[in-house]
Amino acid sequence: MDFGKALEAIKHGKKAKRKGWNGKEQYVVLAYMQQCITSSGVSINEPEHTEIGSKFLMFVGTSGYQCGWLASQADMLAEDWEVFE
Repeated sequence: MDFGKALEAIKHGKKAKRKGWNGKEQYVVLAYMQQCITSSGVSINEPEHTEIGSKFLMFVGTSGYQCGWLASQADMLAEDWEVFE
């Protein structure tokens, strides 16, 4: 599938990955800001505070998590996206 369809699947709670990625357990998922610490050190807990746009793409890979993952041009133009079960 293309990136647009993969992104729609991600928005509906699915995990998506590219067939060409080397790691077997790598995928992208929609995540929500759970906690934010302000510049003054104040901690604010706002789970699923979606009205201010706290959703982001998270890449889960063999080395851990990458919050705020950005798709490369190659990722956006690829046709090898699939839902990861």
